[in-house]
Amino acid sequence: MEEIDFIIDETKEAMSNSVGHLEKTFLNIRAGKASPQMLGGVFVDYYGSQTPLSQVANVNVPDARTITVTPWEKSMLQPIEKAIMVANLGFNPMNNGDNIIISVPPLTEERRKDLVKQAKAEAEDAKVGVRNHRKDANSEIKKLEKDGASEDLCKKAEEDIQKLTDTYIKKIDEHLAIKEAEIMKV
Repeated sequence: MEEIDFIIDETKEAMSNSVGHLEKTFLNIRAGKASPQMLGGVFVDYYGSQTPLSQVANVNVPDARTITVTPWEKSMLQPIEKAIMVANLGFNPMNNGDNIIISVPPLTEERRKDLVKQAKAEAEDAKVGVRNHRKDANSEIKKLEKDGASEDLCKKAEEDIQKLTDTYIKKIDEHLAIKEAEIMKV
């Protein structure tokens, strides 16, 4: 039945989006090495509008402990420096007149444990999202069943939805295991 196939496809896409969101969130959880993504959530006041840092400056990583931000306009040095401070990432930007240099401090054991907790919380949120998509799909299938859809087709669809759920929960667990290892690696 087309409606059931549509529900399954829609659910698969929604679950995939949950995993994709988790991957993006994990990029912002620092794992000890400097990376441009660490500043991905920084927005700068650029002539009155909040603009992503990457659209007003070059963000580079010359080594594992340093991030350099080179604005395209010299007048943007102070606003960028302020935006990095306001973002509350735990960085102390230094302005040398041409660019902003950020020294990424090595992670302490305690900070690593906090980051693992944060990663686990994000993974759990993603799992809750996947389960909610399953619940929504199953209630759509129940409606179709009440409206006269074949009971066998509906049971099969619910099994397919459960298989999708198991697959995406497993993917989330795999992403979490990789991120956890990355964070704890000294």
